[in-house]
Amino acid sequence: MTAGVREQPRDAGRPRPTPLGLAGWLTALAVLAGVGYRIWLLGHATPSTNSDEATMGLAALHIARGEGFPVWFYGQQYMGTLEAYLAAPVFALAGGPSLFGLRLPTLALYALFLLLAWRLTLRLTGDRWFGLLVVALLALGSDRIVKNQLIAGGGYPEMNAAGVALAVLAVDLAAGRSRWRLARWAAWGFLAGLMLWVDPLVLPYVVATGAVLVGFCRRELWGAAGALLGAAAVLGATPLLLHSLLNGRNPLHAVLAASGANATAGWADRLHGGLLLGPPLGMGFCDPGRCATWQLWWALALPPLLAVGGVTAWRALRRPPTDAASPADAASPADLASPAGPASLGDPADPGDPVPVAPRVAAAVRLALVLAAVVTLGAYTVSSSAGLTPVESSRYLSCLLISLPALLWPVWTVARRGLRPVATGRGGVPTARPVAVMLLAATLGTVAQATWRSAQTAPATRAAEARHAELVGTLRQLGVRHVRAGYWTCNRLTFASAEQVVCAVVDDNLRPGFDRYPAYRREVDSAAAPAWVAPAGSPLADALDERQRAGDLDLVTIDGWRIYLPR
Repeated sequence: MTAGVREQPRDAGRPRPTPLGLAGWLTALAVLAGVGYRIWLLGHATPSTNSDEATMGLAALHIARGEGFPVWFYGQQYMGTLEAYLAAPVFALAGGPSLFGLRLPTLALYALFLLLAWRLTLRLTGDRWFGLLVVALLALGSDRIVKNQLIAGGGYPEMNAAGVALAVLAVDLAAGRSRWRLARWAAWGFLAGLMLWVDPLVLPYVVATGAVLVGFCRRELWGAAGALLGAAAVLGATPLLLHSLLNGRNPLHAVLAASGANATAGWADRLHGGLLLGPPLGMGFCDPGRCATWQLWWALALPPLLAVGGVTAWRALRRPPTDAASPADAASPADLASPAGPASLGDPADPGDPVPVAPRVAAAVRLALVLAAVVTLGAYTVSSSAGLTPVESSRYLSCLLISLPALLWPVWTVARRGLRPVATGRGGVPTARPVAVMLLAATLGTVAQATWRSAQTAPATRAAEARHAELVGTLRQLGVRHVRAGYWTCNRLTFASAEQVVCAVVDDNLRPGFDRYPAYRREVDSAAAPAWVAPAGSPLADALDERQRAGDLDLVTIDGWRIYLPR
């Protein structure tokens, strides 16, 4: 070492870890509360399962046993079976299938979504208290929200986690972050291709975040980064591509048919379901299965939030880097604070980072999230599903939660700082802070109330699951191996019994119905004397009661269910 020159420590110039502070600790508690609430729901078999979720469980069971490796959800040519492949190792380790084991991967995906949403919020805004608000809202969960997040019915649990991950990667790449850069390009491409296979509902977010990358990294995309991204995207979409090439089928046609493209619904019904009922239901503001009139206020607030979020992001994007950001423009604290701060968009350890462009990257990503939300809402509104089944199909709007930081950030900025007064002869423009505070409080309060109403359904759902377990046990005691039942009974019964009871679907008139796994139908048809199962009080039970009174069937009743045995 040269005399008189003090040797610099190895970590000189590197950013020091920032203490969590009160906001950080409260955010950690919110994360734990959100995950803990959902674990409590899973312990109560809530939300209630159904035959569609059981179909995914059966696919996972077949994968775990090595009996099959399905590309699509059984019975259709779209919606990839990623959830089945995630649950298969759980079944293998646990020694058999279970509803809890099927939902463990979806719980993990929710926790990942929550953490990534917090990280995205900090990267875009730098405001830890706003990050706490976003995490608190996402930690809550109405009936529709927890169904989307926990039920392994195909696509919904993984879409939000993947969408937020794509946005975080886009922020890091567009800001010039150099650490693990090629790995980030590969991760973005793989997730984009994977979601193309799993469910196209998240495509607006794939396209929007991809546009940010093109806008900021177009030169880099012409080189190794672009080639790596393309190869990774092909790898993620490999199941879809191989199946399409080998079978000559276009999954887009199946998606359009499932969305109601072949059905008819009036435009009045579509607008009512898509713009009035859809947003509050799909974003967690409503009670289970219904939306009270007062809860529809979010449908009126969402369009202005989209407009303000888009305009302010566009203004911030178009502002020269040297201009000061104004709270009246709803620009983020990242526009006002040093880009080398703890939540900056650039990597302080990288001397080549384009630091002046960091606020523009944040604005571009916020604008991308707003535009993706607009496309998602518009596509749902024009679909017939919005008019035909608005309550159940509101799940198609689950991706709107990805845009929550961009939607609420202008409101939060005004609530914390108010609008900058404009000098006039009469003084200044009155602040809009009280309105912004009331809007945020109403959002948090309405979502909390919907969460409470959802939690109140857990005991009844647990009791219904116990009655179904009694049904499975009774069939085993009776030695029943093959049954016929309705669609919403069949695969749930087969999954709950680990295929010890095999079921074929019939309609209410006792005619063959839609079997998602045709092998079950063939097995039941070849059986000597299959039994019948129906929920008590159902139309199917009424039809079977007539045959029982005619002397064709013997009846065994348990709480909530009726079993008909052939004589």
